[in-house]
Amino acid sequence: MDYKPTLNLPATNFSMKANLPQNEPKILEFWRKENIYAKIRSKCLGRQKYVLHDGPPYANGNIHIGHGLNKILKDIIIRFKTMRGFDSPYIPGWDCHGLPVEHQLFKELNINKEQISQLDFRSKAGAYALKFVNLQKEEFKRLGIFADWDNPYLTLDKKYEYEIVRALGALVKKGFIYRGLKPVNWCVSCETALAEAEVEYEDKTSPSIYVKFKLIDSGKLALSTSDTYLVIWTTTPWTLYGNAALAAHPDLEYALVKTEKGDLIIAQDLLSSAFKELDLVDTGIKIEKLFRGKDLEGLSYEHPLLKDGMARKVVLADYVSKEEGSGLVHIAPGHGQEDYFAGLKYNLPIIMPVDKKGRFDESVPEFKGQDVFAANRMIIEKLDSLGSLLAFNQKQHSYPHCWRCKNPIIFRAVRQWFLNIEHNGLRKKVLEAISGQVDFIPEAGRLRIKAMVESRPDWCLSRQRYWGVPIPAARCVGCNEEVLVPEIVDNFADKVLEQGSDAWFKETLETFLPPNFSCPHCQGVKWARGEDILDVWFDSGVSHRAVLMSSADMEFPASLYLEGSDQHRGWFQASLITAMALEERPPFKSVLTHGFVVDGAGRKMSKSTGNVISPQEIINASGADILRLWAASSNYSEDVRVSPDILSRLSEAYRKIRNTIRFLLGNLSDFSQANDRVDYKDMLEIDRYSLSVLYTLLNKVTRHYEEFEFYRIYQEVHQFCILQMSNFYLDILKDRLYTFKKDGLERRSAQTVMWESLTILVRIIAPILPFTAEEVWQYLAKDQNIESAHLADWPQANTKYIDTELENKWYNLIQFRTKVLKLLEEKRAGGEIGSSLEAKVTIGMNSDSAFLRDFKEVLPEVFIVSVVSLEEISTGEPRIDISKAPGSKCPRCWNYSARIGESDRYPDICPKCVRALSS
Repeated sequence: MDYKPTLNLPATNFSMKANLPQNEPKILEFWRKENIYAKIRSKCLGRQKYVLHDGPPYANGNIHIGHGLNKILKDIIIRFKTMRGFDSPYIPGWDCHGLPVEHQLFKELNINKEQISQLDFRSKAGAYALKFVNLQKEEFKRLGIFADWDNPYLTLDKKYEYEIVRALGALVKKGFIYRGLKPVNWCVSCETALAEAEVEYEDKTSPSIYVKFKLIDSGKLALSTSDTYLVIWTTTPWTLYGNAALAAHPDLEYALVKTEKGDLIIAQDLLSSAFKELDLVDTGIKIEKLFRGKDLEGLSYEHPLLKDGMARKVVLADYVSKEEGSGLVHIAPGHGQEDYFAGLKYNLPIIMPVDKKGRFDESVPEFKGQDVFAANRMIIEKLDSLGSLLAFNQKQHSYPHCWRCKNPIIFRAVRQWFLNIEHNGLRKKVLEAISGQVDFIPEAGRLRIKAMVESRPDWCLSRQRYWGVPIPAARCVGCNEEVLVPEIVDNFADKVLEQGSDAWFKETLETFLPPNFSCPHCQGVKWARGEDILDVWFDSGVSHRAVLMSSADMEFPASLYLEGSDQHRGWFQASLITAMALEERPPFKSVLTHGFVVDGAGRKMSKSTGNVISPQEIINASGADILRLWAASSNYSEDVRVSPDILSRLSEAYRKIRNTIRFLLGNLSDFSQANDRVDYKDMLEIDRYSLSVLYTLLNKVTRHYEEFEFYRIYQEVHQFCILQMSNFYLDILKDRLYTFKKDGLERRSAQTVMWESLTILVRIIAPILPFTAEEVWQYLAKDQNIESAHLADWPQANTKYIDTELENKWYNLIQFRTKVLKLLEEKRAGGEIGSSLEAKVTIGMNSDSAFLRDFKEVLPEVFIVSVVSLEEISTGEPRIDISKAPGSKCPRCWNYSARIGESDRYPDICPKCVRALSS
């Protein structure tokens, strides 16, 4: 007789092969057609808010793998919070102004600033930015990101620009904004100031020179000779033309030493290293005299290059180091922050002989028009010819570069608009917010941003570029001073709401000026338009006003800001400073940061290295769910690695999860939750155990989602599918599912747990694998009466199903089962048995394994063998013997039995199968 028709074999159309690249677009279309995101938003109205505020990427180029990681992490959190019962809207944003767009557009147009009008360029820049907003929007959608894609926030929108100008006006009114001459990060290629966050540090080889400056009033030190020199070390020879002083550390010991290169004053701790650099023999260094740094204060010296009649003196500065150099530093207040502050203390002049293109101006006639870096060689030659050069070498060191054009930058004093970080105790308030009002994940982020804020200078807000929101300052034609007053800013804001920020260039300046407006410096009444634009970080920095406080869906402060760790000095800081200045509270309750994406060897990705992997490549080859699984499986608190090998391993893990789901679906094809569910009290013990493990998993996974530990979710779910389900529970169930009575208690008990497992599993993977979850859900949608997995609620943690004692009891059995399976595999490898069902297992139990008695009836099922015999032994380790099972093979269930033939009706099958068919 053919018994196959009598078996309850799995039946499902859920494919083993995912075909994600082909199937995911169909699911995207389902979400679009059925307005799933709109239905989610409608369902959540009125609930407690959980607002994750999107940090805006630049509207420039295709998205890269870092964008993918960032947006996927955000989407996971928002999907989870939504399922947990929060109203969690997601408004995506784009940074549309600034150097990234301007630089790329000038490159495409193949022209420079002088060849196009500002208005014409701004029109093209807006179109360029919107083109990439639309491109990136589609790429983000393909990742499975749920968002209000029809209503993103764009920093070039009139309403957004209006809020930018209003925020600037509020800061002006509160006294935070001033005009000052200060050294700023200056890119000579882009011809503009740069924010701290727009500077990258790369290795650069620079000239390393030691220069001697003749001491004029050596008599004040009671020296016997007038031929005494102060020695400085620098890697920027060109800055010597901006020199205003030399600095010593007040507490360092300085030594006067006689050498063949003159009587030199060098820090005592640096004599040995300096002598080596100066090619002097350091054996028996003869120190003529010692003095403290404070003894040098006020001494005059001659500058070898400058004969301008200026009296230059030695000043004191705590930042002078004894780690390298000579212990004396040349001070150029126009070329560095520390030098600038030393200049303020001693009222030093700011000498700026360098123009916006990084070339010497007419104040240095011999090098006029020369690029400062190119002029280094000639300056060194001149110092050498004057006998002032003590040593010249090359030094590789970390040096600031422009993030956009990648060229080295300079520090250059320029008149700019600044936000005063000290005004009204702002720095203190920001630090207090960091220390006690915001959660940082990981906690190390708190110390990182705190250190940055403690040492940061005033914020340079002005940029000398075309594409951005203009600073509505008026320049007096008479004295050339610029002024920024609330009335002009307010008038400009009104026009921005009507026309956008182009109004500054379209309208006459008189449109914005108050009546009878005169210059507060010279009382002049002729005015010209200010030409600077706002730092792009100010645009995104006031998004708490333009988005959180302006959208009915959002709230201030946001629950979470989530970006890469570079944003500690970028968006997080810009947002925090503006919010504390304007609202006196931080814009976020929590800040989560992730690392950068690197290749499999931990190297930075670059086109030149050839190790770049784009999200589009991964999606086309494997599907967005694999990319999302990569993001979730990564410990993002450090740099995140990606490589073909890593993705291959994740694809294999995904297949294990998918096959578990497929097995569950296949064996639930004849199960009705409404009609066939078995009560907990009537379930078999192994089923109650598996239910307990399932709900323990749910509790763990829920906690990991709450704590943003997504990689732990991946680990838990992966291990659950392999170890608990595939390798244990589902493997054991096959006999019960396929051969027992179709609607019998034993089979329905197993199916009840499988149904619970499936409906919980699909929901806990939904935030991470939304496409797969949706595909699975469509097999459950009718029964659940919910059309999408993403409209379902988070599963309830049913504590009555968690039985720790039962889990511990079965844990012992599972450990023992591992030993049995190992021996069975050895017998199979040795050819003594084929299938494990051919085996009989005889166990000699000692006191440690006596617990097996409690499982006596289910041991054959658990070990997947035909017979298990238990015997008592008094001493020694438990004994496990494998032998051939007695009897013959049942053609229906493949178990071996000595009782085949007992049934007249079914003479060729075992009693278990007879019972299944008879009933």
